[in-house]
Amino acid sequence: MNAKFFVMMVGLVTLAWLLGWNIGRHSGGRSGIPPRIVADYLHAVIEADRTFYTQHVVDRMEAMLIVTASEHWREDRSLPLPAQFLREASRNLHVRGAPFRYRLISLWPLNPENSPESDQERQALEHVMKYGEVVETEVVNQQGQRYFKAIYPDRAVSRACVACHNAHPRSKKRDFKLNDVMGGLVIQIPVDDPTGLS
Repeated sequence: MNAKFFVMMVGLVTLAWLLGWNIGRHSGGRSGIPPRIVADYLHAVIEADRTFYTQHVVDRMEAMLIVTASEHWREDRSLPLPAQFLREASRNLHVRGAPFRYRLISLWPLNPENSPESDQERQALEHVMKYGEVVETEVVNQQGQRYFKAIYPDRAVSRACVACHNAHPRSKKRDFKLNDVMGGLVIQIPVDDPTGLS
């Protein structure tokens, strides 16, 4: 059942990106739909999926004492934490060759993989944390491909998120509250046609 849910969520994210890209490709513009609009579509789907997973799977299963979410979910044969759910879905898309990428970052990451990748990304995240606004960064070049990057505020949508971060032994910040901006969700999409069809 968990595998089916995971595959369904990955499929929804991929479908949203393909629909956004295809609508733009056929809208008559040379470069298609603006990258920010595509990023907004992806963000909406990613956030809806993770919020649903957090509130209607993790919270509900724990309240019913059926199974808990655990940082060591593979070893414990439990549910992944919501942040791990997001990371695993993103990795699965990368393995399948999807042209976009998304990941969580934090100024106080529990997992070092969730640290900003550059000083520019750290400064953008600091702005997101301070003002709660999306920050668009310049198109970056990776492996000859141009990318658009946006960092969205990542808010605590569940008391479980707050409790985990405030109590975790590796936590450097222990005063999060519900709806606080805990970090950022980075969405990176190719600016050029990822399929070579245009």
